[in-house]
Amino acid sequence: MQGPDAPPSDAPLPAAPPSEVLVALSGWGRTAPTGARVTSPATTEAVVAALRAAGERGVVARGLGRSYGDAAQNAGGSVLDMTALSAIRSIDARRGIVDCESGVSLDRLMRLLLPLGWFVPVTPGTRQVTVGGAIGADVHGKNHHVSGGFSRHVRSLELLTADGRVRTLTPADDPELFWATAGGMGLTGVVLSAQIQLLAVQTSLISVDTERAVDLDDLMARLDATDHRYRYSVAWIDLLARGASLGRAVLTRGDHAPLDQLGPRQLRSPLGFRTAGLPAVPRGIPGGLLSAATVGAFNEFWYRRAPRERRGQLQSIPTFFHPLDGLPEWNRIYGPGGFLQYQFVVPYGEEAALRRIVETIARHRCPAFLAVLKRFGEGDPGWLSFPSPGWTLALDIPAGLPGLGRLLDGLDQEVLAAGGRVYLAKDSRLRPDALAPMYPRLDDFRALRARIDPGNRFTSDLARRLSL
Repeated sequence: MQGPDAPPSDAPLPAAPPSEVLVALSGWGRTAPTGARVTSPATTEAVVAALRAAGERGVVARGLGRSYGDAAQNAGGSVLDMTALSAIRSIDARRGIVDCESGVSLDRLMRLLLPLGWFVPVTPGTRQVTVGGAIGADVHGKNHHVSGGFSRHVRSLELLTADGRVRTLTPADDPELFWATAGGMGLTGVVLSAQIQLLAVQTSLISVDTERAVDLDDLMARLDATDHRYRYSVAWIDLLARGASLGRAVLTRGDHAPLDQLGPRQLRSPLGFRTAGLPAVPRGIPGGLLSAATVGAFNEFWYRRAPRERRGQLQSIPTFFHPLDGLPEWNRIYGPGGFLQYQFVVPYGEEAALRRIVETIARHRCPAFLAVLKRFGEGDPGWLSFPSPGWTLALDIPAGLPGLGRLLDGLDQEVLAAGGRVYLAKDSRLRPDALAPMYPRLDDFRALRARIDPGNRFTSDLARRLSL
């Protein structure tokens, strides 16, 4: 499908659409908000018109705002809220393929597809993510060691590029632009739709094994020895524990439960998708609520509460994959200062670097109660995709923690020295000179952008900060 050509970058541009409104936007971490003109196109034609109308500060697409940093912000420019572009075009229930517009959320896909015996191939820690956002960040989940990132399961996508064309891309026919778009943080164009290969399941329950690891060495040994038995694997890690308990953790691993594991009541609705939520966290939570003392108490409770070993517990998909989705606006618990999420990966063989990083975090008494360690499998083809074979640790840190900037800069150096990288979808503070060593195809990405978007029509706060 071809759209009308956009005017050349030096041509006068039409006035902004009347539906644009000035909005202060931030990432899910609620740090560094910037103002942008936001419009909500509901059709491809409206997206093309908004692209034409974008001023000299450019435009970036935005989904449900769950990127932690500044990837979906564009100070002084335009932002396209893509959530109205949310049609399900078709579902092939025999082959497990869904064709949908990019504003569809993973939550909606699960609700529609589970009764048909299909599940999304990859889900991050929240299902409140759009398909376009999942491709732009090439999100990963608890099954990366088995299934890779989200974009590996995208059969084709439609991309609106800066010249006004709508291009249909496949990994086989258009590998450069496809894999620059996968993980490209919305900087190659606007993803309009995608065809996704789904995962067949017999039930909507997960059979979960839980166990405790007494320290970091015990944790890594268990993951290394037995992860291959599970489709999904993740460890909550206590980053305040020190000494003999450094890196103690609770492992939860599992797979989709087969029918023969369900009891009589569960068999009445084996593919039912049920969610239960608490009231939203109120506004006005004061800063300082999450201190080393309060988080330390929580971590002690959480670790002791976990069973030493439990096999085959049946959990719902929301409980296993998305526990925080049951607490709307949970990011408010960090108070008005917000928080940073820091996620990195270091290669296998660099376990000593991982240990040094965990020791540093514990020594600084970082009050991180949301901290998870996982193993990545084979690296993804996306030019700026984050996963590579190794250990990945993600943690939330209150933005007002004293000395946080120095701490994270030091961790960046440890990650760099180990041959690792940080996750751009969660970043809001990485130094530009650290980017190239982390992402070897960065120069290729920049060259492709210069070729397909010479006027730098697509941009964002992240792109300007890191010279993407």
